[in-house]
Amino acid sequence: MCDQQLKISRQKLYNVVLFNTTLYNIFENVFRYKKLKEFYKMVDKQKKKPVIISTDPGIDDAVAIAIATSNETLDVKLIVPISGNVSLAKTTLNTQKLLTFFNKPIRVVPGSNKPLLRPVKDASGVHGKTGMDGYPFPEIKIPVDNKTLAATAMHQVISESTEPVTLVGIGPLTDIALFIHQYPDDLKKVGEIVLMGGSLGRGNFGVLSEFNFGTDPEAAKIVFTSGAQIRVAPMEVGRQAKIMPETSNKIKTLGSVGDMFYKLFSKYRGGSFNKGLNMYDALAIALVIKPELFEQVETHVEIETTGRYTAGASLMDLKGYLGMPNNARVATNVDTKQFEDWFVKEIAKTM
Repeated sequence: MCDQQLKISRQKLYNVVLFNTTLYNIFENVFRYKKLKEFYKMVDKQKKKPVIISTDPGIDDAVAIAIATSNETLDVKLIVPISGNVSLAKTTLNTQKLLTFFNKPIRVVPGSNKPLLRPVKDASGVHGKTGMDGYPFPEIKIPVDNKTLAATAMHQVISESTEPVTLVGIGPLTDIALFIHQYPDDLKKVGEIVLMGGSLGRGNFGVLSEFNFGTDPEAAKIVFTSGAQIRVAPMEVGRQAKIMPETSNKIKTLGSVGDMFYKLFSKYRGGSFNKGLNMYDALAIALVIKPELFEQVETHVEIETTGRYTAGASLMDLKGYLGMPNNARVATNVDTKQFEDWFVKEIAKTM
């Protein structure tokens, strides 16, 4: 073989080796990218905040559940329906309907069917006979765990979690109170308890009492005297967080999700389409996800349980008259424009 032929053969061999090396590097990089992508997904999942929701759906509860189960920063481990807006049977069924609609296979363990000491009272006049009137939900595919007590299920989730768990209460506090009573040591692994409830001076259940705290004030008292880290959005802030007609119309355009919520909103008596709909329970989820929307104050919250006319009232001592140590962080205002923008974006994520 002459020198020229040898030179050409060497060049071809070099080109083949170079091509194969380049190809190998490309495949190796693709493989590494896939592995890195899987790794970062795993890290992101680990970074999600584990959450337990106690709820009594309820139309505004439905919104809160939808946002919480679709937000990329939260990992909803357990939902505990409770008697409140409507009966336990109905709130459980409504939870199943919502999770089926959004295809979220989350564990559902029914909670209490009545308050600790007081008779059952509901809010069907606000939320309709079923609690979620107005939309024909698909056939239920999400099962219910009827064999486990709600407090035990909360204990299981918290015991198994490697991260502090956030408890969100957007209904009466009966089941959270029972959990605290039965498993007080678990509070060490509870990051915070975030609530929608109470009021800054007026009531929608009694003269001074808001529905969630007023239906079971003894439970609310147990929660606020537990020593847990607590944040709460009272009723007045819920009335600031209105969804105005133009926002409802935006939501209506969001496919089947928008259609579902728009039809539920049409039956909701927590405000009106013309004057705005009060999204009370979504506030608790907003406090968890986007606390910067709120003005918040460290203060003492005292729950009245003995007054003939004031039982269920939440005394939020913003000016320190009681001289008692702070036991909660209370939201006193919300940026209404930013809340509406956030609300629409979060609903869009549920599609």
